[in-house]
Amino acid sequence: MGKTTLSRMLSRLGCAVHNSDEIVHYALSPKGEAFEEVALTFPESWDKKNHLIQRDILGKIIFDNPQKRKQLEEILHPIVRQNQKKFIQKQKRLGREFVVLDIPLLFETGAENRVDYTIVATAPYHIQRQRVLRRQGMSEEKFQAILKSQLSDVEKQKRADFVVSTGMGMAYSFRTLKNILQEIK
Repeated sequence: MGKTTLSRMLSRLGCAVHNSDEIVHYALSPKGEAFEEVALTFPESWDKKNHLIQRDILGKIIFDNPQKRKQLEEILHPIVRQNQKKFIQKQKRLGREFVVLDIPLLFETGAENRVDYTIVATAPYHIQRQRVLRRQGMSEEKFQAILKSQLSDVEKQKRADFVVSTGMGMAYSFRTLKNILQEIK
C-alpha cells in the first residue's frame, strides 16, 4: 500500500518514526531477545550451522497455521510493544511533537487502541498487486493469501482517522501527510 514510503515521508517532515518490522527483524537476529525462544519453538526454522533464524522458513510455518502464528506473535508482540513504549518515552523527553509508530497489521492486532490517531495507506488494487509482486519471493498465490489474512482495505479506511492514497504519486502523498500533521496540531 505504501506504508514504508509514508513512514519515510513522515520522518522527512520531522516526525520520530518507530518501525515495528525493524524491531522484529532485530529480535529474530542472533543477538535479539526472541532468538532463542523462536529457535526452540520453531526448530525447523533454526539454521544451527549459521546460527540464524531462517525467516522464509518461519514464514512458511506460520503462514497457513493460525495456531503457530499465534505462538510466534505471543513471543514477538510483547517485545515490539515494550520497544515502542521506550521509544515514545525517549521521544517525549527529547520534546518531539510527533511520534509515529509504523505498525503492520495495526487493526488486526488491536494496536489502534494504543495511539492517538491512525493513518492508513491505500492504493488501488492493481497498484498494490504490482508493488507486492515485485518483492523477492512473492507469488500471486502468496499475495492472495496475504489479502485473505488481513482486514480489507475498505474496512481499514473506515477505521482510520486519516487515509492517504499512495497511488496518486509521491508529491500528492507528501502534501496529504503535511495537511494531516497540520490538522492534528
